[in-house]
Amino acid sequence: MTIQVFGHKSPDTDSTGSPIAWAWYLKEVRGEDAKAVLLGEPNTEAAFMLQRWGLGKPEIIADVDEGAPVVIVDTNNPAELPASINKADIRGIVDHHKLVGGLETKGPIEIRIEPLACTATILHKMIGKDMARAPEAVKGAMLTCILSDTLEFRSPTTTQEDRAVAHALAEELGIDIADYAAEMFAAKSDVSAFSEAELLRMDSKEYAVDGTKLRVSVLETTAPAQVLDRKDALMAAMKDVAAEDGADEVLLFVVDILKEEATLLVPNDRVKAIAEASFGTSVSGDHVVLPGVMSRKKQIIPVLKAA
Repeated sequence: MTIQVFGHKSPDTDSTGSPIAWAWYLKEVRGEDAKAVLLGEPNTEAAFMLQRWGLGKPEIIADVDEGAPVVIVDTNNPAELPASINKADIRGIVDHHKLVGGLETKGPIEIRIEPLACTATILHKMIGKDMARAPEAVKGAMLTCILSDTLEFRSPTTTQEDRAVAHALAEELGIDIADYAAEMFAAKSDVSAFSEAELLRMDSKEYAVDGTKLRVSVLETTAPAQVLDRKDALMAAMKDVAAEDGADEVLLFVVDILKEEATLLVPNDRVKAIAEASFGTSVSGDHVVLPGVMSRKKQIIPVLKAA
């Protein structure tokens, strides 16, 4: 059976590009029958990456069959994976997030989790000297993943390994990092075609904090006004999105990549209390600016306190 390689739901650039890179390695280097798939529509930046490097959009799947061989990248959280994931035959996990627990395997598997900014950086290390065989499109996808997850090295999750791999790939490809990152972020920032509910779910993860179920959404952009001009409509949509997704609240952080700050929308008193308790700030209106906050993984999730 073909091994399906996928990342998390609401696929961002890393959860789109890393499955492509690892499926290439499994198939072309290890000689295994493998293909990349997605668990949803890729975001605008990921779609830009596919077009820029001439990569076909992987098949989108809703669930996995019992006993189907799979490899998971860029997550280890069952809440971000297909409903039947524990009935599949999980062959491997490669990730850069904290270990959540809850996945079950048929036997011993290969697991690699490292505290790096991007899954593609880990894959680059694992592929090693065989990266010389990788086509430009795979290298381009990996570079895009790293620049996306590090926000062109602005994110506090960035490590020297992420920088080194990105610069090496850029040199091989003849890419100017600053120019290319500007193209990527412009693509990411164009959210005009999406509804408010789609924006709230676009780059979103579910977390339970002290018994409160939160959908924590992040929109990274170089044009925050495109999102914040829709603030009232976004806050109005939060109640329905939370109800449909079984969450108590939706937290939306609009990350300004260039100013290196986040704006949290505050639609009600509970979110206000969460913001004040978590970030040590005072909220007086329907939003609060959080200077220096760029990373959900490192600066948002670890400090969240329920109110």
